[in-house]
Amino acid sequence: MGRITVQDTNDHMAYWLSNTCSLLFLLHRSLKSSVSSEEKPEATSIFSRMTQSFHSSSANLPVGVVQLVEANYPALLFKQQLIACVEKIFGIIRDNLKRDLSQHISCCIQAPMTSKETSKTSEESKHDTSPAVHWQNIIECLNQMLSTLKENFVPPILAQKIFLQNFAYMNVQIFNSLLQHQECSTFSNGEYVKSGLDELEKWCAEAKFLFF
Repeated sequence: MGRITVQDTNDHMAYWLSNTCSLLFLLHRSLKSSVSSEEKPEATSIFSRMTQSFHSSSANLPVGVVQLVEANYPALLFKQQLIACVEKIFGIIRDNLKRDLSQHISCCIQAPMTSKETSKTSEESKHDTSPAVHWQNIIECLNQMLSTLKENFVPPILAQKIFLQNFAYMNVQIFNSLLQHQECSTFSNGEYVKSGLDELEKWCAEAKFLFF
């Protein structure tokens, strides 16, 4: 646990998230149902819902593939530590994506300037990035994360939550940026933001088809 840090790459973290979830599934599958009462206080958490999905997945396994055992304290402690590990890795991946997205979100509220407004020196233009690029950068961040999660077979319920939480984050950040920059509250900027949100909506439809 101590060696898991935010500096780890998403690919590395997704690998361990997938494998830790698989180990948690096998452990949960091998314990007798009498110990499931420990999960009742967390009935609304994503990880308890993931555990519930373990039950439905287990129903497809042939009888006798995994022998049920009576859990004792070491087994229950290990399971708790495993859940904590899944939660920590999940948070790292979610926050890494949030960090990548935050670099572009605040720049997505202003439409590209017209030719009259872009009369800059060549040196200024070299370091200038058109706002249109930032929406595409957001799509690329999402595509890269989706590809990483797919390649490492991260459970769909966790992948969904990573994107849902980051879309909620983007929603708040874009709204706050518009409130803080009233000069961007114009019709042209509104159309620009809407076109970007349309691209995100299109991405969501395609990602749902590809991933789930």
